[in-house]
Amino acid sequence: MYIPSHFEEHRPEVLRALMRDHPLATIATLTSAGIVANHIPLQLYEGEDAAGPGILRGHVARANPIWRDPVDGVETLAVFQGPESYISPSWYPSRLEHGKVVPTWNYCTVHAYGALRIHEDVGWIRKQVEALTAWQEASIPQPWSVADAPAEFVEAMLRQIVGIEIAITRLYGKWKVSQNQPARNRAGVLDALADRGDADASAMSVLIREHEPR
Repeated sequence: MYIPSHFEEHRPEVLRALMRDHPLATIATLTSAGIVANHIPLQLYEGEDAAGPGILRGHVARANPIWRDPVDGVETLAVFQGPESYISPSWYPSRLEHGKVVPTWNYCTVHAYGALRIHEDVGWIRKQVEALTAWQEASIPQPWSVADAPAEFVEAMLRQIVGIEIAITRLYGKWKVSQNQPARNRAGVLDALADRGDADASAMSVLIREHEPR
């Protein structure tokens, strides 16, 4: 990923927060047929059993070729996409001064690299599914749990999936949130985003304020 220095985000806590807040990752693997991309929710694990930047865990359908044919020795890439927004040059006051403005796109993203590990043990898969479910259901008033489904049904479903794990070796973050614009243009972007009023615009406004050049 191309990362100009003024867009680089290297604080581990910020990168991990985005990965937790936006867990649906795009996983790119190299197979004998070429590059393959899949969209898979991944849970970040830290602590004693997760050396370095952490471990990503998830599962895929057993029919998914992602786990059958990876090229040995080639890292897997997991891309986490955070808030994003189109930025119109009409929002820049400087357009009235010299007209030298162009459209762009603001976004933040994390790229996590590591070796892909496969888990076919049903006990490992069940534990991962239960953990992922509990995490995502935590904010729901009446959360569903794996134990709510009939045991025989759960066992049958578990046999149809495979666990995956990526021990992160490299982690990169890019926060392109108008840091390269003068203050008056950033203020114009914030005003325009406030007028839009949707969730994406609000999230981008927060990021622009948090990453004002020092």
